[in-house]
Amino acid sequence: MPISDPVVLSFFDTVLRVSDVDLLKGQHWLNDSLIGFFFEYLQKIKYKDFNDLLFVSPEVTQCIKGSSKEDLDGFLGPLDAKNKKFIFFPVNDSVVSDESGGSHWSLLVYSQPEDNTFFHFDSMSTANYTSAKKIVMKLAPYLADGGADLEEFTCLRQENSYDCGIHVLCNSENIASHACLYEKVGICPLLDQRVIDNQRKVMLNLIRDFGHYGTKMDSGDAS
Repeated sequence: MPISDPVVLSFFDTVLRVSDVDLLKGQHWLNDSLIGFFFEYLQKIKYKDFNDLLFVSPEVTQCIKGSSKEDLDGFLGPLDAKNKKFIFFPVNDSVVSDESGGSHWSLLVYSQPEDNTFFHFDSMSTANYTSAKKIVMKLAPYLADGGADLEEFTCLRQENSYDCGIHVLCNSENIASHACLYEKVGICPLLDQRVIDNQRKVMLNLIRDFGHYGTKMDSGDAS
């Protein structure tokens, strides 16, 4: 990694560099590192006392999509996934099974209490349906003995071409809070657009709180 791209934050299993944080300051698509950081924040900080929730990293989710069903326990066994009621997967449309990339993010949420249903939250309607379906076909035998449904959930649509990752973050937090209160995903209320509009600043503030970024982390730099 070039010396001109120093580490900003080391947070559990996530490392963020200047180039990652800069994606939050303009009209940019979020990468695996930023989504992974927020998922770690939800898992290790915000919902650390809610043992029924599991937030799976983008890297593991992508590997699941390209793995065989026999290999799933290697990814999900250490996470104790079979004993979780609600599992969150950030879905990428990349066709390469073990690499980041692609052009769109969506959110897949497994709900054991709701008859082992997978709910798909896609801010571009059904753009990521094929990728989500592929993951569900792998996970259903592992998590629900094959008896799982996939339901496309009507959610807030993105207003531009670059905020799909922001929608994944906001939907994840919104759904997790709702699941903790009601143990259901299927009746989760829609996001408010103002939550989406503010999320980049929220992320910058979190990174500032957990690390050191200096003057470039001023909230006025976020868009």
